[in-house]
Amino acid sequence: MLIDFNNLNINQLSIETEFEIKIKNFLEEWFSDSETVKVQTSGSTGVPKIFDIEKKKMINSAEMTCNFLGLQEGDTALICLPVEYISGKMMVVRSIVRKLKLIVVDLSTKPVENLNEEIDFCAMTPLQVENSLEKLHLIKNLIIGGAAVSESLKTKIIQTLSLSNSQTKIFETYGMSETLSHIGLKQVAPNSEDFFTVFENVEISKDERGCLKIFAPKVNAEILQTNDLVEIKDRNQFRFLGRIDNVINSGGAKIFPEELEALVKKEISNEVVFLGIEDESLGQKLILVVEGEQSEVLIEKISNIPFEKNFHKPKEFIFLEKIPRTPNGKVNRMELKSIL
Repeated sequence: MLIDFNNLNINQLSIETEFEIKIKNFLEEWFSDSETVKVQTSGSTGVPKIFDIEKKKMINSAEMTCNFLGLQEGDTALICLPVEYISGKMMVVRSIVRKLKLIVVDLSTKPVENLNEEIDFCAMTPLQVENSLEKLHLIKNLIIGGAAVSESLKTKIIQTLSLSNSQTKIFETYGMSETLSHIGLKQVAPNSEDFFTVFENVEISKDERGCLKIFAPKVNAEILQTNDLVEIKDRNQFRFLGRIDNVINSGGAKIFPEELEALVKKEISNEVVFLGIEDESLGQKLILVVEGEQSEVLIEKISNIPFEKNFHKPKEFIFLEKIPRTPNGKVNRMELKSIL
């Protein structure tokens, strides 16, 4: 289905799939008299909840992203994210605000499998990107959200794009439901950046724990306190270190699992998660969960990684056929820990 927001008639949309029905329902909600729409959180850091968001603030968020990427009226976008969540809703709102032509495809881990022409804009999860490498050159601007982009995926993206003359720009996003999708982007390709750059009118700072504070009045009137440990480079750039509630305390040493996971994913393609499991002598014992079949080759590869500290080496390896994820693709650490 193609929706031309320069010439929209909701009642004339050709609806065939369940996903298209949901998009139509959201459009009817958007163009209703209500000043708010309902959004569901992913549940990656707690129990999923539904809350109301002002349409005006969603418009502000859409304009910030469209301006940053240079999207123009009549450009083409593709939606492949569920509209229950802010990620999918904002793809629709950006299309409304900038009068884009929105291509609707079925929700899939291979969303651009049948794409044969260039498009200007798309948003995907890392898993969707992993399964779409051969078509990335057809997307002029791609943003990746829902989970961190692994080092192995970054390498695959850069290698794939180097084989074409594509002008594709790919960004990793930083944000949450409360910031109405993202408030900053970090380029993955053609240049690989370490720091996120926040949008105009977004102020960043740290609390006494070293966690990021965000003031983005155009999308949220409150100062948002995160549990994300960061390094701030300047007034509009920061580097994500890890979530403070994921920090593992092993023998008195604080370990940031996200940093170790990024290091391991430079060497292997499997999904990996570092966890701290209760231990009498250490307090928390560092273990590594690897998605896939048990492999001595993988264990040897990981064991040979030059970790900065000796206590960064996992004390135990656990292989799981499938690491649990939230509906929007993020690793569900709480469920994983309860399984173990």
